[in-house]
Amino acid sequence: MLDLLDTRGWARFPADPALARWVAAALPAARAALNESSAPVRCGGTWDVGLNLLPNDPAGGVGGVPLTGAAIDAAAALFGPLPLHRAQLSAVYPGYPQPWDGESDAAFRFRLNRDAAHVDGLLRIGPERRRQIREPHAWILGLPLTETSPGASPPVVWEMSQTVMAHAFREALADVPEADRPEADITEVYQAARREVFRTCRRVVLHANPGEAVLIHRLALHGVSPWQEGAEAPKEGRIIAYFRPELPGGIADWLA
Repeated sequence: MLDLLDTRGWARFPADPALARWVAAALPAARAALNESSAPVRCGGTWDVGLNLLPNDPAGGVGGVPLTGAAIDAAAALFGPLPLHRAQLSAVYPGYPQPWDGESDAAFRFRLNRDAAHVDGLLRIGPERRRQIREPHAWILGLPLTETSPGASPPVVWEMSQTVMAHAFREALADVPEADRPEADITEVYQAARREVFRTCRRVVLHANPGEAVLIHRLALHGVSPWQEGAEAPKEGRIIAYFRPELPGGIADWLA
């Protein structure tokens, strides 16, 4: 599976009984956390971002049930066991996406037509909203908590895009001292690399159900597909728990 992550930029893991036990504990906790959250639901009420909402422990366990299984073992094999943040609970509802206050027409079209494709950890900083590498993640692990049909806004990834992105970022930062890299403006480099990915890489839909898992390369371009007419999901929507631990070696490890 790790060979696939290096070459394709993603790996999908089949149903795992150990992970299914974790999902059984995590879903009630996720429902409660989403219901209690005061954060606004974005995209016209069709996307609850759910950042840092799942009440898991630093090893990912919820309610005394450990986070174990083949996908977690594979992630840990990349950089060793890393402390986990409270997982994001990305909940998407029928009709996603819709326009919402604060989003430009161009940004909405990009969300609708290009799945809001992005590389995680590149934050918009300052009044000019310039892209900087502020969260150098080790990997992205998506764990579906609700069973859905394939059209219920699954994540998507551009296969082998991590190669394009890595080349662009390494070239742009080659002469930048490590201490200065978090402040480096990579906006144009990122946008140009993203265009190259759209031109040369295959878009892959990563639908999965509870007990399955998706592992995405930290530099892979990925996003969320629009909700398809007739897609089915429970009333709480399509919920995926995402873990993205940061690398202790920072941007140097992120680029390695």
